[in-house]
Amino acid sequence: MRRRRAYPLRMTFSGTPRPRLRWHHAETELDDFAIVSYRVPAEALGRLLPAGFAPMRFAFAEGEAAMVSAVAFRDRDFHFRFCPPAAISCGQINYRAYVTAYGEPGVWFFGTSLDHPVVAVPRLLWGMPWRRDRIGITADWDSAPARWRLDAGEASCTATEPAAPPGRLDGFTGESHWMAMLTHPTIGWYRRRDGRVGTYSIWHPLMRPRHLTAESARFRVFEELGLTTPESEPHSILAQENIHFDIHTPPRRLRAQRPTSAEPGERAAARPEG
Repeated sequence: MRRRRAYPLRMTFSGTPRPRLRWHHAETELDDFAIVSYRVPAEALGRLLPAGFAPMRFAFAEGEAAMVSAVAFRDRDFHFRFCPPAAISCGQINYRAYVTAYGEPGVWFFGTSLDHPVVAVPRLLWGMPWRRDRIGITADWDSAPARWRLDAGEASCTATEPAAPPGRLDGFTGESHWMAMLTHPTIGWYRRRDGRVGTYSIWHPLMRPRHLTAESARFRVFEELGLTTPESEPHSILAQENIHFDIHTPPRRLRAQRPTSAEPGERAAARPEG
């Protein structure tokens, strides 16, 4: 996996270059995709992260805080490139936080819920914190207003599209900022079953998300982590009818490398082993 650089936020965000696909990578189509984000206390999030990891901090109107997101969608035709596409369509929810690992920006995955028996593969083969759950996701993108709904064992959300998108998102300097931070992290880390940290990367084309507003939302995973309460309201919901993803499998163990240069202010790098 290549190391990614921080995004240039002073310019219009245009996505990231697509890494060359290899035979062992995976591809999938994601339908009815939504990123449901929450403001959370940075100190509470920091206590959940491994050494070398730190929450990204955002300047909200009510004060500085961190962010987490539940990313929900329906997988369609997931397959490794050395295999033909599988006729699978199932719901998935990724629970993530926006962090830096030794200075490298990305997302920390608390866990993933998948509504399919194939959940055993990432859990047993790569030690990933995946579990099986009943997940239903429906959307009507052509109605007025457009509607999106999630109904799962530990999560629920009903959202509609407002008449006009918000002029700005609280905590961000502009569209390029929230596009880069919320829709386009490409490196992720997670706690393996053996206690070590694993990492992998993804790529997808530039998103064109639609802003939704929550009528109701609750994610018990974040509540059990002490980050939200049943009364917490989402900061934002960014949704898209469908999008392609490349997944750079297999995940690897993380090896943290400290900088050896004497140059002041040089950041440490988080690199995969192998």
